[in-house]
Amino acid sequence: MNKSKKIFNQILSWREKYLSEQQFVIVLALITGLLGATAALVLKFLIHEIQHWLTYSFTEGANYLYLLWPAIGIFIAGCYVRYLLRDDIGHGVTKILAAISQRKSIIKPHNMYSSVLASSVTIGFGGSVGAEAPIVLTGSAIGSNLGRTFRLDQHTMMILLGCGATAGIAGIFKAPIAGLLFTVEVLMLDLTASSIMPLLISAVTAASVAYAVEGSKALFYFTETMDFTVERIPYVLLLGVFCGFASLYFTRCTFWAEDQFKKILNPWKKWIIGSLFLSCAIFLLPPLYGEGYEAIQNIYNGTYHDIAEKSLFYNLISTGEDGSMHGRSFLVFCLFILLIMASKAFATAATNGGGGCGGTFAPSLFLGNFAGLFFAIVLNHFGYFTFLPEMNFAVMGMAAVMSGVMHAPLMGVFLSAELTGRFDLFLPLLIASAISYGTIRIFEPYSIYTRRLALKGQLITHHKDKAVLTLLNLDEVTLTDYEILRPEWSLGQLVNVIAKSQHNTFPVCDYDGRFLGIITINDVRNIMFQPRLYQRMTVEEIMIGPPAKLTPTMNMAEVMNQFDNTNAVTLPLIDQSGKYLGMLSKQQIFSTYRKVLQSFSDD
Repeated sequence: MNKSKKIFNQILSWREKYLSEQQFVIVLALITGLLGATAALVLKFLIHEIQHWLTYSFTEGANYLYLLWPAIGIFIAGCYVRYLLRDDIGHGVTKILAAISQRKSIIKPHNMYSSVLASSVTIGFGGSVGAEAPIVLTGSAIGSNLGRTFRLDQHTMMILLGCGATAGIAGIFKAPIAGLLFTVEVLMLDLTASSIMPLLISAVTAASVAYAVEGSKALFYFTETMDFTVERIPYVLLLGVFCGFASLYFTRCTFWAEDQFKKILNPWKKWIIGSLFLSCAIFLLPPLYGEGYEAIQNIYNGTYHDIAEKSLFYNLISTGEDGSMHGRSFLVFCLFILLIMASKAFATAATNGGGGCGGTFAPSLFLGNFAGLFFAIVLNHFGYFTFLPEMNFAVMGMAAVMSGVMHAPLMGVFLSAELTGRFDLFLPLLIASAISYGTIRIFEPYSIYTRRLALKGQLITHHKDKAVLTLLNLDEVTLTDYEILRPEWSLGQLVNVIAKSQHNTFPVCDYDGRFLGIITINDVRNIMFQPRLYQRMTVEEIMIGPPAKLTPTMNMAEVMNQFDNTNAVTLPLIDQSGKYLGMLSKQQIFSTYRKVLQSFSDD
């Protein structure tokens, strides 16, 4: 035994002697919070340093290096992932949901650093994606691997995984409440007596580290504020509907564009197409560069003209002494904003599809701010309505679009308030988020994160009765102790097998293991007590086809549908080559189901 392993075993022994399981989880939650916040700060630092190094010399008007940097960024990130990691690290939040739905909560160790490296290069060079999904995957990987290192059970590992995700959001946004709600609403971990305290500790720890390093100022700050008044509620309702459809557009376009990239098998062709679209889009619409937080801050500063500062549109937009726009300038600015909103989903998909690494968290935040701004400036321009504070409506739009895209209205509300410090807008934020969420749910039942798993039937939901079914897999419920019959056996041999068996159904296979049919006791009930037939009839003459055949590619929802549709008690599991793998019993499935439900419900 080497020295390091000996020391580790001594630590385990000390822990078992002096710390209970609950106390140890609290300690690990604290460590996860510290490491998650550190990873978030490192990621932010790398992104900002790369962006500053590449764009500090950019001037007003067109900047042709926008055509080059994004292509280089996704090329470097793509080569790193494809040739060094040799693993897919995209769709980080979906990977976490998959780890939870498989009831393993295991995330590969390299995810503790790989997403940070790949996404910092992608975003720093201009990839139009967010750093939040990568940092959530990083934090979750830290929690998961801490649990594996100390040999904790799967339930505890799931809690630590949630702690890591919470720490990632709390650390990168300085938003502990939003981090906690992200884990509850998006990752769909239930708050129980055993999970609430570790999650809170991770959130508070990560946010405290972020505040200590970056200061207490909100990520987006206001130069001017205006109180919300009740007469603006109807416009907030309309904004919610508008943002609901904006969320639907973003979700559907993102999935459509990603599907088109999946059809392209050559990675270099993906890079060429993705980088061409991304570079041209950023050259024409510079706010699409990276996370776009600088453009968002321009909105809150009220300096709308600066949003188009480094683009071809800059000289076409002019403002008066009071900062207002009129005539052609207003129309050009509205067109500019609409093009940004319409292009964001495709720019995000092109970044990831071309080989980059990033998430859809920041893009939805970005789209929401521009949707709220566009809604307010258009209504204000006509002048027939109560004046709408454009910056306030940008915050409401951010909450509304995030709520719609992620199907997480509470997280959208609290994150928007924590990012801007505008807790005085709590009521309109709630209204806009609720209406947006309700609007998109009419057309899209799943969030941008859960839709991929839902299509595979692997989605864990808030409803435990449905969730438990996704936690089962075929290996856990497949029975291999059924007596296998041969087609040439006589009825007498069959009766001897039935007499010694505890089962009522018997699979028939040839000597190569190929499934031929089944025999049930009901099939032979009328002849099994007639000895004169024992040598005259064979199994091949008696066997019948099963009501349905199950395959290893089916999920448990599909398996249960087969049982319900056929009213069968047992069904055979057959692979693609026709070989028999075992029997599935409805009774056995329900027995396993109850055990999993009990363990899943325990605090």
